Amino acid sequence: MQFKNGRFTVSGVDLLNLTEEYGAPLYVYDANKMKQQYERIHRAFSGVKRLRINYACKALTNLNVLRLFRQLGSGLDTVSMQEVELGLMAGFDPHDILFTPNCVSLEEVNEAVTKGVRINIDNISILEQFGDQHRGVPVCIRLNPHIMAGGNSKISVGHIDSKFGISIHQVPHVLKVVNALDLKVEGLHMHTGSDILDAQVFLQAVEILLRAAGDFPDLDYLDFGSGFKVPYKEGGIATDIEDLGQQLSERFNEFCAGYGRELELMFEPGKFLVSEAGTFLVRTNVVKTTPATVFAGVDSGLNHFIRPMFYDAYHHITNISNPQGKPRIYTVVGYICETDTFGINRQLGEVREGDILAMANAGAYCFMMASNYNSRYRPAEVMILDGKVHLIRRRETMQDLLGTQVEVPELVEPVQA
Repeated sequence: MQFKNGRFTVSGVDLLNLTEEYGAPLYVYDANKMKQQYERIHRAFSGVKRLRINYACKALTNLNVLRLFRQLGSGLDTVSMQEVELGLMAGFDPHDILFTPNCVSLEEVNEAVTKGVRINIDNISILEQFGDQHRGVPVCIRLNPHIMAGGNSKISVGHIDSKFGISIHQVPHVLKVVNALDLKVEGLHMHTGSDILDAQVFLQAVEILLRAAGDFPDLDYLDFGSGFKVPYKEGGIATDIEDLGQQLSERFNEFCAGYGRELELMFEPGKFLVSEAGTFLVRTNVVKTTPATVFAGVDSGLNHFIRPMFYDAYHHITNISNPQGKPRIYTVVGYICETDTFGINRQLGEVREGDILAMANAGAYCFMMASNYNSRYRPAEVMILDGKVHLIRRRETMQDLLGTQVEVPELVEPVQA
């Protein structure tokens, strides 16, 4: 989001004009920023001969976003059969889709096999059943390195008490299963968690995976997950992807030389690619003053934008209707019947009823976690591609809410004449 001539824009498009055309609340995505982030990570690891970036689509699965990354050359990291289906609809080759579920049934894994996508298994029970039913089908194994990483306990997935992955201490057991069932293990995978603050912690996990890889002679790739941190506050800490790229590339190339062939280095960034590309626009319904606080109550809530409540996440808020207004302190809240607070004691240009507030870093895990709580409609989504505005999801209506409901005839009372 840029400020120029008294107006806030995204890729040259006036945000206030978008709310006039499409209403509020509204998600706006900058395709150019997504491209920049994708190209940045490619440059950071340019020292690796074989590199594959798989967009972790759980961050944002709108078909147009998926198609954008496919055109850029990305693969796809998926965690459900629905994401697999969306990826295929977006035109991804099945071989470019990695299916990395957690705690799903063997039936769902079997369905993924029929689609021809790559399979990543994170528990020994399913690995045994998979090997028994799918002799000769290549498989990736997700290992848990027992590294505590991530900016929040809810997104730290590589520690010893995590439900994700097979413990690194169980590799001897895994090897027995692999040998007994003659499994073809084509890849090893790990993911420590989101919002990695310390590159050295990540590199420590890398070393653990590389040591394990020495026990698997037929590997084609190593997937190191992602979790690269993007800044949420001005001047905020972010993963130094260029420094990490240089260090990890050197270590990976060294490992490949010892392993005897060039493996493919994989990552699965989601937030890194789309978070900063998103802006969420809301309209101020009411300015309410209490003895202790001035509230700016907006036309949205945790039903549309749950990260502040769920993760205590910080999202920068700007009054784009009155950016040069007198600075005042507000707590920005939503309209849901529980406490749903977007920001506490934020300094904004004086907020008036009707003003549009913009929330930054709204591209990842924001619309995707939206719901119809309080029976409210989910908002529209707009993508700005090469300076042109595209509506990529319309606002929901009552028909959408009722679309999957089935009436019980005995409960339908006749309409009075």
